[in-house]
Formats: sequence, C-alpha cells, structure tokens
Amino acid sequence: MTEKDVVREGVNEISKNLGDISFEDQTILVTGGAGFLGSWICDVLISQNAKVICVDNLASGLKNNISHLLTQKNFKFISHDASQPICLGEKIDVVMHLASRASPLEFDKYPIEIIKANTFGTMVSLEIAKKNNARFLFTSTSEVYGDAEVVPTPETYNGNVNPIGVRGCYDESKRCGEALCMAYLRQHGVDVRIARIFNTYGPRMRADGVYGRVVPRFINQALKNEAITIFGDGKQTRSFCYVTDQIEGLLRLAWFDGAKGEVVNIGNPTEITILELAEVVRKVTDSNSQLQFNPLPPDDPKRRCPDINKAKEILKWRPKIELEKGLKKTVKWFKLMIQ
Repeated sequence: MTEKDVVREGVNEISKNLGDISFEDQTILVTGGAGFLGSWICDVLISQNAKVICVDNLASGLKNNISHLLTQKNFKFISHDASQPICLGEKIDVVMHLASRASPLEFDKYPIEIIKANTFGTMVSLEIAKKNNARFLFTSTSEVYGDAEVVPTPETYNGNVNPIGVRGCYDESKRCGEALCMAYLRQHGVDVRIARIFNTYGPRMRADGVYGRVVPRFINQALKNEAITIFGDGKQTRSFCYVTDQIEGLLRLAWFDGAKGEVVNIGNPTEITILELAEVVRKVTDSNSQLQFNPLPPDDPKRRCPDINKAKEILKWRPKIELEKGLKKTVKWFKLMIQ
C-alpha cells in the first residue's frame, strides 16, 4: 500500500458515510487547503466533481499534500496568505476557511501570524462569501473553551480562557473569528456556520519537531523506540477524532441548509488521559519506548471532551472510528512516510 492508497481509502470511506451529500458542480474556496484537514477536504470535493480553489501560503501546510491534485482540471492552487485580500474573478458557492497555524509549539513563535489568519483572514474570507452570496464555514476550535469547567463541554459554554497567556493568540483569535462570523450573519445575512474542532489525528499530520502535536509525536517516538515525552503527569485528558470522521462532520455542517448560524462541536466524545494514549500508541507500534515526563506548558487544559448532542441532532453525525483502529491507520501512514 502506498501513501496515495491510504488517502484514497479514507476518501472513499468519507464519501460512503456522506451518502447523498454532494458538492458536485459547485465552486469551493478552501483556505489552508494544503494543510492537514484542508487537503482532505480538497480530496473529497474533487472526488465529488466539485471545482476547488485552494489558497495556502504553505506556512504550515505542505505542497506534497495536494501535489496529486495539481493536474486535475477542477483544482486550482493559489500560493497566497489568506489574511491578505485576493481577487478570484469567479463565482464562489462555498467558502471554507481553515487557514491558521494550530500547533501549541508555534504559539510563541508565530503569534501575530496566527492572530492575523483568524481575524484578518476570516474577514477577507467573509467578504468573499458576502460578495458571492456564498455559504461560509469557519473552522474554530475547542481551544475557545480554554480550561473548561464543564466537561463534556456543550456549545453553550462560554469558556475559561487566559487572553494574555501564550495560548491567547490562538484561543482569542478564534473567538474573534467566531464573533466576526456572527457579525456578518447579523449585519449582512451571510450564511455562516462554525465548527469547533476537537483534537483530530490521522494521515497527513506533520510529525516534525516544530509542529509537535501529541499523536504524531508519540507515534514517531514509539516507532524509533525513543522516550515518549509527556507534559505534566499525563493525567490531563483529551478526546481524539480520526480524520475521516472529522472531515465528514465538517462537510455535513457546510452542506446542511438548516445549519445557518449554528455553532457545532465536531469531535470524539471518548475522553482518555495522555498516559492512556501513550500506552495505546506503544501497543499499536509494538514499541519498547519508555515514558519521559516534562514540565506542563502554561494554561494547558486539564480536561477536554466535547458534548456532541448538537452534531447528532442537526448533522446526523457521530464518529465511527475507535482510537486503536484510527491509530493503526495512522501508524501505517507514518511507516510509509519514513521508509
């Protein structure tokens, strides 16, 4: 099996789960389209015979994620910073704004770029949606909840966030992005919908030291039998959604007519500790890695788990891939990448 086979299998799985939901013959703008989630969305849309305009400055996205699409007649890649104005010169049916760095290890290195992507970038994208009378999907984050005092966390929870902490550039810019969406809905009638994404993993996650996401970091370390680095005591919790489930949820939210103005959690409601995650990774990689405990970063949430009742009701969506199965698929991908 090749890298393309892994993705093709995932795209087919998403298409099957979407059923009759299709963006065929629509023109979709995807900002951040060369990133982890954006490239999966591009793949599914192209498989549905949609026309896709992918905008990405490759600050955190990878050209390799979309290289196989560059020869497709319905796919256009534009190297551009999504926080800067752009003239596309064609009618857009749907705008999906995913452009933003999202790794905690980048928050102290690129805070201004992150803020610009989620504020200026959101406004630029909303203006395109307004001009074209297009549907608009904003990919927000569970980080807007901060260190939540209500777990599982519903969309009605307003958050417990430190605006001046190191994570503030991401947390608060996403919160501002949400506010901009609702402002364009109320003042201009733009058909916005907001997805609050919880931890997602799978093929195409970057695994370099700069990116630093927990699942690829653990997998990389385990495959090399290096120490698995855990921040704090590892008792903090997260919930992990496999990428095909996440993409299905996002596309359902972008498609359903009844989702105008809705804010919806998209994530897996199974809550586990980071220590438990490390043990599952060691199991699926058959690794002898030891555990290494490092200081906990500032403002790191103690618990993170979504209430997905709204997604079940509005989108008829729930995740299907259990953690161990998803990790096995992800490990297969990383083994192919390091060959």
